[in-house]
Amino acid sequence: MITHDKYKYSFDETICDGCDGDCCIGESGAIWIDTDEMTRLSVYLGETLAQTTDKYIEKRAGRDSIKEVKISTDNYRCVFFDMATKRCSIYDVRPSQCGAFPFWEYYKNNIEELKKECKAIVV
Repeated sequence: MITHDKYKYSFDETICDGCDGDCCIGESGAIWIDTDEMTRLSVYLGETLAQTTDKYIEKRAGRDSIKEVKISTDNYRCVFFDMATKRCSIYDVRPSQCGAFPFWEYYKNNIEELKKECKAIVV
């Protein structure tokens, strides 16, 4: 069980094993990534930074974000989410935004919304 003293909920990471990747699938949204994270990603993928950014990164609101793939109407997935295994294919070098989930500032006051998105939330 992961807790954070600034949040009124906990995260049971063992539940992720039975999840279909709800945190990586859903409405379209930004998956922020900074230059250092993009560099680590390119090394992990065995590509140049330019190759990685061309293939996997897009600008959103003037910032870098990982691209998404449309699954169906209003349903998207991160380009690095493997639908067959229901796992992140870049887990070891995922952006800090992903690593910080579910402890995002937004969810401090939106716990019910978070509980709908993530089965591992314990209040």
